[in-house]
Amino acid sequence: MAEATVREYLGRARRAALSWAAVEAVGEEELEAKLYPPPVQLACEERPLPDWVEVDRELRRAKGVTLALLWEEYRAAHPEAGYRYSRFCELYRQWRRRVDLVMRQEHKAGEAMFVDYAGLTVPVVAPATGEVREAQVFVSVLGASNYTYAEATWSQGLPDWTGSHVRAFEFYGAVPERVVNDNLKSGVTRACRWEPEINPTYHDLAVHYGVAVVPARVKKPRDKAKVEVGVQVVERWILARLRKRSFFSLAELNEAIRELLGCLNERPFRKLPGCRRERFEQIDRPAMKPLPPTPYEYAEWRKARVNVDYHVEVEGHYYSVPYTLVGRQLDVRLSGATVECFAGGQRVASHKKSALRGHHTTVAAHMPRAHRDYAEWTPERLVRWAAKAGEPVAEVVERILASRLHPQQGFRACLGLMRLGRRHGEPRLVAACGRALAVGGVSYRSVASILEKGLDREPLPAPVQATLPLVHPNLRGPRYYGAAEEVPC
Repeated sequence: MAEATVREYLGRARRAALSWAAVEAVGEEELEAKLYPPPVQLACEERPLPDWVEVDRELRRAKGVTLALLWEEYRAAHPEAGYRYSRFCELYRQWRRRVDLVMRQEHKAGEAMFVDYAGLTVPVVAPATGEVREAQVFVSVLGASNYTYAEATWSQGLPDWTGSHVRAFEFYGAVPERVVNDNLKSGVTRACRWEPEINPTYHDLAVHYGVAVVPARVKKPRDKAKVEVGVQVVERWILARLRKRSFFSLAELNEAIRELLGCLNERPFRKLPGCRRERFEQIDRPAMKPLPPTPYEYAEWRKARVNVDYHVEVEGHYYSVPYTLVGRQLDVRLSGATVECFAGGQRVASHKKSALRGHHTTVAAHMPRAHRDYAEWTPERLVRWAAKAGEPVAEVVERILASRLHPQQGFRACLGLMRLGRRHGEPRLVAACGRALAVGGVSYRSVASILEKGLDREPLPAPVQATLPLVHPNLRGPRYYGAAEEVPC
């Protein structure tokens, strides 16, 4: 006989209060009647009805909780009068169909945060000019509790998109397991049903907070039905109430949204006990992860190729990287204070961000020892090439190299002069360099401007005389004034 069968018989004997002596004293039919008594015939209204709200809360509260487990607990409390499992499940499904639509989705506690922008915008008037600018409204909703956050931003661009996520996490005081978003360009670089490409900055934010980004499928609004309904609720209970008010700053608008948002989250449910805030504190909050020690710092990702002077250009400034990376394309992470360069996913350089355009930030460790590894590009070779083209070109090259802290920082400008010579011809380059020396504009940009405007074909300006001539027909001289004194009145 199977172990489970033996266990079942022992349980039935225990419930029937039968001992071994009592079993031996009765016949088989009487024993069977005691072990398998007829079911208690009770009307439906006499059977204890489960607390469906508590059942629903327990299903959302923790992973691994199933209807079968909850039914077993219910039967343990009501062994004789409780419903059978099939009827228990049927009654629960009927109860679920009677509650609001937003409560029908199955979301575990702390599992998901749904984000989107409202379709309505809010006009904000500039006090100084009277210009009206439309503010976007960001909305996030937690899956299990429907706890809602909303704020106004100027755009749906990447800085505002990531900033709204940071403030939403701070509003909740915790972080969910995943974020479900629409295929907005700020969040998804390339939409794909099977493998969407997440924006690198948005991916950085997700890594910082330890959340998974799961974009909704294209043209599948039901994937984010929570926030679709949440947007409707925000539009009806917040934005509609603000339609007749005038706002003169984004901060003023957000203050009004925060006041109404508190009322929205405190508003009681129609068919369930409690409100959004209570369900958040009971269900979502305990299951969510804590915030990291510091908030996410916004940063953008770009591509940059390493030039022969082992520098990359970022917003007009030049930052050094190891010289062995010359010619490679790097990933550049640009934040508010730093510029970081990555090759193959590994950080190879980090610099303090500079706003000086045309200048260089160079780390000595990035330079080759005595620049022997780059003998092909040396100041001497550049000067020799310039001398072959003409003396004015050589002088311009020498001055460019001498004006830099490291001569290699001037390689880029000298190579630019070489390109101008191939494009316009060496005679014109010599004339342009001569004119640049005459006017004091010794730089690549000055020479390029002279060639572009054809000023190299014009005669050079005459040198300005430093002092006035001592003799000139229009000058009276001292004798004139002496003669005037001898004239009688």
